[in-house]
Amino acid sequence: MTARPAGAAREPLFARLARASRTTAVRLSILHLVVFSIFSFFLVVVVSHDAARIMTLQLHEAIDVDVAALEDQYRLGGLVRLFYALDERGRRPDAGLYYVVDTSGNPIAGNVAELPPSAFDDTDDEARPVDYVRFEAGKAIQHVALVRSFALDNGFRVLVGRDLGERDRFRVVVRRAFRAMVLMLVVLGGVTWLFLSRRVLRRIDQVSETSGRIVAGDLSGRLPVTGAGDEFDRLAVALNGMLAKIVDLMKGLKDVSDNVAHDLKTPLTRLRNRVEGALSGPPDLERWREALEATIEESDALIRTFDALLMITRVEAGSALTTPEPVDLAALVREIAELYEPVAEDAGTSLTVKAEPATVSGNRELLALAVTNLVDNALKYGHPGDRPATITLAVTTGPAGAALSVADDGPGIPEADRERVLGRFVRLEASRNAPGSGLGLSLVAAVAQQHRATLTLEEATPGLRVVLRFPAP
Repeated sequence: MTARPAGAAREPLFARLARASRTTAVRLSILHLVVFSIFSFFLVVVVSHDAARIMTLQLHEAIDVDVAALEDQYRLGGLVRLFYALDERGRRPDAGLYYVVDTSGNPIAGNVAELPPSAFDDTDDEARPVDYVRFEAGKAIQHVALVRSFALDNGFRVLVGRDLGERDRFRVVVRRAFRAMVLMLVVLGGVTWLFLSRRVLRRIDQVSETSGRIVAGDLSGRLPVTGAGDEFDRLAVALNGMLAKIVDLMKGLKDVSDNVAHDLKTPLTRLRNRVEGALSGPPDLERWREALEATIEESDALIRTFDALLMITRVEAGSALTTPEPVDLAALVREIAELYEPVAEDAGTSLTVKAEPATVSGNRELLALAVTNLVDNALKYGHPGDRPATITLAVTTGPAGAALSVADDGPGIPEADRERVLGRFVRLEASRNAPGSGLGLSLVAAVAQQHRATLTLEEATPGLRVVLRFPAP
């Protein structure tokens, strides 16, 4: 755990909460909470309304059934049978409201303590809500009921109803459930907000701290990867890869600067000494011409060196690549062998091509540049000395992909030096007197890297074999 720097004040809670509230994660949490609350509110309203409507319809149906049954009882046995039916129904656990009044409005029978006179004013067959008083445990309790009345042929009126308390209690239960749900959502949202804010701010602080070290010049810093596989881990992996690439480029730039300062100092000094020597002697046009011609030749070599450095830099940066296209490796090596055949004959070297059909995706010009550098190196350094030299260009295919190789039968390169010669301006002691800048294999390595190919230097027994292995498509 990273210790807090000495003297650093702890950030106030309010400031931390204010900073957390501005994070995207917290804003998304609040947005989700608001959206879900609105959705839940409308869902509860719709469910409550529909449930109340269904219960009201059921009450209407129950009242209509009771009215029809009581009318049948009256027709079958008059008031005696009607009163008997009312008494039997009033004793049930789920009894409705039953009330009978005479022609003067005086109560005759029923299970209701008091009803307003308006309860018998209905002129249609529709039930309607009214207030009434009902005794419960010896106490008069105010209720609301849905009632309907009908008249008998003797002038009496019968009222049938159903208490609306169950429907109202259902609404109360729904409201309480909604309030509890909103409270729970707020609590859960707050907990989520605190968790996300702490987690997000911690990861963001780590990113800011690492970025600050990088800006200060410390490129060794890396973003932590927790292994959770979330978006922060993906961002950290991508940024760490970018930092590693930047470090490699910076190291390459430093190496190039060091190599340029070291390896180009000698030819520049040689140029200056040659010109100074020509000017220091007595006037001699022929000697001056020779000095100028040698200077031009040395300058051309320096220009070629800088061109090679520029090409390596462009290839490593990827700016020399165009849209990848299919490249026929067999046709490529045949063309290069044909191009170098006159040069090889002049050097007493035999060029052999063994190419199987193979196609890779890449930049044809860069691949041709890599192969010509390998052939050029083989012509310069691959001569056995005591017999005619042989250079073999080969293309093979296999399950792992295509391979392009250039082999000679010269002295080769010691195994301990094969990795080192891929660097810039590296020239082995045996090849110091041969022309060249020591950049050819560096350029080949850069081309191989951009084509996701592996470059290996192998023993050809005798000689050296340089192999470019391309991945299978």
